[in-house]
Amino acid sequence: MNKLIEEMEKYAVEYDIPIMQKEGLAFFQRLIIENHIKSILEIGSAIGYSAIQLARLDPDIHIVTIERDDERYMKAVENIERSGLKKQVTLIHGDALEMDIDGKFDCIFIDAAKAQYIRFFEKYEKLLNDDGVIVSDNLSFHGYVEHPEREMSRNLRGLVRKIKNYIVYLENNENYDTSFINEGDGLAISRKKKTNMIE
Repeated sequence: MNKLIEEMEKYAVEYDIPIMQKEGLAFFQRLIIENHIKSILEIGSAIGYSAIQLARLDPDIHIVTIERDDERYMKAVENIERSGLKKQVTLIHGDALEMDIDGKFDCIFIDAAKAQYIRFFEKYEKLLNDDGVIVSDNLSFHGYVEHPEREMSRNLRGLVRKIKNYIVYLENNENYDTSFINEGDGLAISRKKKTNMIE
């Protein structure tokens, strides 16, 4: 397994595939263990790196992961097959904004097109269990979000603006308590607020 992980990390660097940074991944893994998370919906499989790293934590963890890019999807299929975790990981090929997923999940992990984070959140939050958590990655976006003075292209500036809009959206979402974690490339942990039934 470690050999596969190393190969995936090397492949990601070589082909410029965004995979979760190690510090952020380690934090996420601790979150899963501490909260006894068993079912995860991942939006954005890439080459299957995070799905494999999460599934290997516990044989009772099951992950549904969605990837729209043909090449990355095929590589993810290959990697999950090699990992021996095929029974725990269901890989779906398609656009997460154009499909419907059944089931309920302890965790929804958003790690796909940054410009669509609000749409992903609003489309899939109904699948979250009451005590579930939504995890969003790349909210620092390589430091550009905190340092808008850095030189960037027009496209990158637009993307950074959309990430900032998503952060504001989470801060103002009255149905969730969101913590922003400065690990890896910046994470948001959004938990459903408990509705107080007794006044």
